[in-house]
Amino acid sequence: MTASWSKESWRNFTVHQSPVYEDAAALSGVTSRLASFPPLVFAGEARTLKQRLAAASRGEAFLLQGGDCAEAFADFRANAVRDTFRVLLQMAVVLTWGAKKPVIKVGRMAGQFAKPRSAPTETIDGVELPSYRGDIINDLPFTAEARRPRPEKMLEAYTQSAATLNLLRAFAKGGYADMRRVSEWNLDFAAGEGAEDYRRIAERVSDALDFMQACGVGTKEAPALHEVDFFTSHEALLLEYEQALTREDSTHLGQMVAGSAHMLWIGDRTRQLDGAHVEYCRGVLNPIGLKCGPSLKPDELIRLIDRLNPEDEAGRLTLIGRFGAGKTQEHLPSLVRRVQAEGRKVVWCCDPMHGNTIKAENGYKTRPFERILQEVREFFDICRSENAQPGGAHIEMTGADVTECLGGLQDLKAADLSDRYHTACDPRLNASQSLELAFLLAEEFDEIAQAAKAERRREDERERARLAAAS
Repeated sequence: MTASWSKESWRNFTVHQSPVYEDAAALSGVTSRLASFPPLVFAGEARTLKQRLAAASRGEAFLLQGGDCAEAFADFRANAVRDTFRVLLQMAVVLTWGAKKPVIKVGRMAGQFAKPRSAPTETIDGVELPSYRGDIINDLPFTAEARRPRPEKMLEAYTQSAATLNLLRAFAKGGYADMRRVSEWNLDFAAGEGAEDYRRIAERVSDALDFMQACGVGTKEAPALHEVDFFTSHEALLLEYEQALTREDSTHLGQMVAGSAHMLWIGDRTRQLDGAHVEYCRGVLNPIGLKCGPSLKPDELIRLIDRLNPEDEAGRLTLIGRFGAGKTQEHLPSLVRRVQAEGRKVVWCCDPMHGNTIKAENGYKTRPFERILQEVREFFDICRSENAQPGGAHIEMTGADVTECLGGLQDLKAADLSDRYHTACDPRLNASQSLELAFLLAEEFDEIAQAAKAERRREDERERARLAAAS
């Protein structure tokens, strides 16, 4: 953080994707109240996450970031939080087995209430109203009153985030995350129709736990088998809210932490070098994600890295590619190549959701599961070819049995979308599709491992041939 930065210095820059509040006094009153509240997360937790992400930048860990497209106040239920947490745990166990490295678990939870929009207004039957921007700003029903931005909604967002975090911390440390329990859930999934290819991995994980138990390594001897560290994240879109929850780190005076989440990210629509969102994020000590879309060029990316991580701190910056299946090869290699040439320490992460949104023939916005898988495979292939570490996956998903994305083991068709289409914004993978994606990611890691073994064998053979020739 430079001397020219303060938690309100973003106000001197152009603010994109920002609501217009009618009552400035009401807005000031709400943000003043928020500024008096305790932070939702703490600097030590953000630093711990940054250390874990530093390992991911070196290929020693993998980031799994997942959750709702946009959290909705009306959908807040303890069971819904539990179910999404459960699926993320299931995915993490599969990925830990496949990658043979720790998985960093980060939820798009406890704060993902604001959404960028492609247009500030929308028109239905000749009526034009402000776009829905998420429950922290306005409401979904298409009425003038519902679409009016209301600052008091930030207070409800804070309260729901605090309750969600309380639940997540209880689930993470209270025994619900026990590895044996999660492994049994995965065995149940792999026993389902069409999941024969995944049963082998699930059974091997279960066998490994049995072996460890037989050797006397259980939850008492290894607490990591009984509890997990779980972090939260959201897009830092509503800067009035972020500023109100920004605090000085009491253990490192002069350093500022965003108290709304452990990790924040900057969206593809708000990553302007001279924009307010980059200005705000550059000054907080939290790990920062940067969405990288097709319009981002290598020179611009380097300037953004310089701005957001001038000290080249490992774990500080995660680059989240979101291009779309078939377009990744066109855009990602030049970015990876340039960052690698500059020697910058970043985590390369794949968002296979946002570039693969289509409209089905019946009008529903959806995402084909096969296109999501294709972009993931393209991401892994490019990382391998460019000698970069595939460091993470960023997924919009839910623990609920929704019907919002096509395909998967359930073979959802366009006609099925209307059955349980519950998202307020973008379509999400359901529990089954999310876990299926984790098994397929594990197979990608297995291919990497097998290729590395084959290369080592070839190197050994070449060395033996060289020694034989020399003798």
